[in-house]
Amino acid sequence: MKILQLVSDWKWTGTAEPMLVLMEALRARGHQVDLVCPRPPSTANRSLWHEASARSLDPVQSVIPMRRAIVQGDWPRVKLLRRWLEAEELLGPYDIVHCWHSRDHVLAARALGMGLPGHKARRRTKLVRSLSHAERIARWPWNRWLFGVACDGLVCVSEGAVTANRALRGGRAIAASAGAVDFDALEIRRHRREIRIELGVSQDAKLIGVVARMQAHRRFDLLLEALSIAIRAQPEIVLVLIGRGTHAGEVVRRPVREMGLERNVVFTGYRVADYADVLGALDLFTFLVPGSDGTCRALLQAAAIGLPSVGTARGAIPEIIAHDRTGLVVEEDATALAEAWTMLFDDPARLRKMGEAAGRLAVERFRPESMAARMEGFYSELGRPG
Repeated sequence: MKILQLVSDWKWTGTAEPMLVLMEALRARGHQVDLVCPRPPSTANRSLWHEASARSLDPVQSVIPMRRAIVQGDWPRVKLLRRWLEAEELLGPYDIVHCWHSRDHVLAARALGMGLPGHKARRRTKLVRSLSHAERIARWPWNRWLFGVACDGLVCVSEGAVTANRALRGGRAIAASAGAVDFDALEIRRHRREIRIELGVSQDAKLIGVVARMQAHRRFDLLLEALSIAIRAQPEIVLVLIGRGTHAGEVVRRPVREMGLERNVVFTGYRVADYADVLGALDLFTFLVPGSDGTCRALLQAAAIGLPSVGTARGAIPEIIAHDRTGLVVEEDATALAEAWTMLFDDPARLRKMGEAAGRLAVERFRPESMAARMEGFYSELGRPG
């Protein structure tokens, strides 16, 4: 198949890495997969364009970055995209155009004439949209068009999201696709003892890792409240916060000081080169609220490292954590969270077995080739007559 991944955002967002991992895996299965995305501004530190190029997935064309789905003066852009999709002398014709944001979705739908009378019979290219969150789509008229007739296939991050949105599709194709982990990028190079020394924590400390952008909606208030409860019974528990955020001071750092938790919280900042090493120094992982990537990539990575996890029932989390096998799924309550942490630390053998099971499950479910096989099957289904 000939597949175009169309992205309207230049930023290295939550959906960017899963999309590149999918591209690599689909190419490995023999498909031609191209990328069209915006060029980043000169001031950008990381961008989709640069990360794609570093993986030999160089974009074949660029588009103007915009966030609004419809912008005045879009018609020339729609016509250009139509030429890219259909003209053999340019990029196309493509069997699939896969979109990841509403902006690129609308441009592609307009370019393909989605919803226009008589156009379906003439159209070769099928439009697929990945939905990055697991919540039910509001039944507004706009959404009924965008995720209904303007979409040949909808890919959700969880089976729960498929169930929630099946009616909106009106019988059209919809499927769940769990995320994938770049196992090669998770190679641990430094011993956990060395990392713990660097982080300034005891070798006997019980480290709970959290990977999340420091924003209020990621429930750092709940994490800190649970920590204040847990350390009464186990003062050696340390929360390791991996990430950054514009409002980190207000959302996390100030509450840590006000609650007197400085000795039990470590800020590692945003890690890239030694990210896997930091994960490898942890004892337990916690994930409460999905971010912009509804596949919960950090949770998948923790499983691949062999970490047991504690999470809530939000989004795809309960489909990633096999309750009582690879971790625990708890209520969104500070006491419940603290009790889960302390219960697992009180039973090291159980904690170890859960970590081993998490690693095995990650190999079974979250390898890129598994995701590519699922997506390949979905693409093929869309191309069948009827």
